[in-house]
Amino acid sequence: MPRISQRVPIILAIMAGCVAFPGCVVGPAYHRPMVAVPDAFKESPPAGWKQAEPQEGVPRGEWWAIYQDSQLNALETQVSISNQNVLGALARYREARDQARIARASQLPSVTAAVSITTVRPPPSVARPNTINTAIGNNVDYALPVDISYQADVWGSIRRSVAAGALTAQASAADLENARLTYQSQLAVLYFELQGLDGDADLLQTTLALYQQSVELTQDRFYAGVSSEADVAQAETQLDTTRAELIDVGVARAQFEHAIATLVGKPPAEVSIREEALRASPPPIPVGVPSALLERRPDIAATERTVAAANEQIGIAKAALFPSLTLAAAGGLESASAIAWFSLPSLFWSAGPQLAATLFDGGKRQAQKDLQEAAYEETVAQYRQTVLTAFQQVEDELAALRILEQEAGAQDDAVRSAQQTLDIVTEQYRAGTTDYLQVISAQTIALQNQRTALDILARRLTSSVLLVEALGGGWDASQLPAH
Repeated sequence: MPRISQRVPIILAIMAGCVAFPGCVVGPAYHRPMVAVPDAFKESPPAGWKQAEPQEGVPRGEWWAIYQDSQLNALETQVSISNQNVLGALARYREARDQARIARASQLPSVTAAVSITTVRPPPSVARPNTINTAIGNNVDYALPVDISYQADVWGSIRRSVAAGALTAQASAADLENARLTYQSQLAVLYFELQGLDGDADLLQTTLALYQQSVELTQDRFYAGVSSEADVAQAETQLDTTRAELIDVGVARAQFEHAIATLVGKPPAEVSIREEALRASPPPIPVGVPSALLERRPDIAATERTVAAANEQIGIAKAALFPSLTLAAAGGLESASAIAWFSLPSLFWSAGPQLAATLFDGGKRQAQKDLQEAAYEETVAQYRQTVLTAFQQVEDELAALRILEQEAGAQDDAVRSAQQTLDIVTEQYRAGTTDYLQVISAQTIALQNQRTALDILARRLTSSVLLVEALGGGWDASQLPAH
């Protein structure tokens, strides 16, 4: 007994030293992959927009508020609450966060306990008459063992597993934000396209009233013997054709409204969007510098965190090449009597380290390390491609906004010229100096130019939404959760 008591401090000292010893972390240190970032965007913002200062940017959170549309605001707030794809991304983030918690638990010892009461009735030939329970001939064993096991993180494998779990959770959080931004921007695009259709409907309604006046004019001239019956038929045909176009707009509008309902997570029967034609031009959007995209785009942040997690996997694979150290201890109480169960003589214990190493595995662990290095290189390529795609998307929308602004100016001139031509031809027809075919032609051209102007305005607004999305929607990497 004295010899055992002398070993206890020694064993405890060894265990404490191994637990406290931080070990060495094998594997590469992480550095964000280098990417080529231009000093400025190739495309300049449209006329009247200024370059953003470093502290400026798209408003965080409710970026759609820059359009100052209360109906759009109400719809956008429902995306994060009810959109099923966003809720799915939220569940995936929670899964990744819980996986990080599971990995973090590996840093602590594992403690297990089990209570057992075992009764054994031996055959008479081996019965022990001097034991307890002689009257019934049974042997009873009362046991309460407690086992403690701890894997010492000598080579940093556990720490890297914890770090990889946290990084994966951060990547999932960025994926969640990217999903929110994607569906919010899709809703805004559909909303402005729907308003463009409302503008078409409003224009066609106004045009129908004018065409009705033209029909009445030709009928009056026909009754007066000035115009032919063909003029009346042509006027009525144009009126009916325009009425059919107005009805056809309703088909596309219903489809856009149904798509918006799906984005906000509701059945189409529960969503009704009031008719409201486009009026305002897109607001100025602070663009900033290209390097800011590395922090403002959630998809870039997600891929960068994935690269960091892949780097940790290399370290884990390298740590597997070295021996593992496990510290184990067991103790408890065991007695043949319930009364003496908790007495000192019933106490037992054992403790000691275990060093395990794989001597031969046919190159499996080396292949696993090589596999993780190749996987890391793949994530680096994906990260760099994501950055390049981000630059392309910003450049595309800047170019679209600049060119569409120029096109809108030219189209406005075309609308004014077409209206002037229509006014002149209509007066000539009233004076009897031209036939009604000229009037119909001028009316058709005027309507086409007006609808084209509305289409350009809708395209400008949707391009502004896509630019906000390309810039990250006001999000930045500082909003990633710390795990």
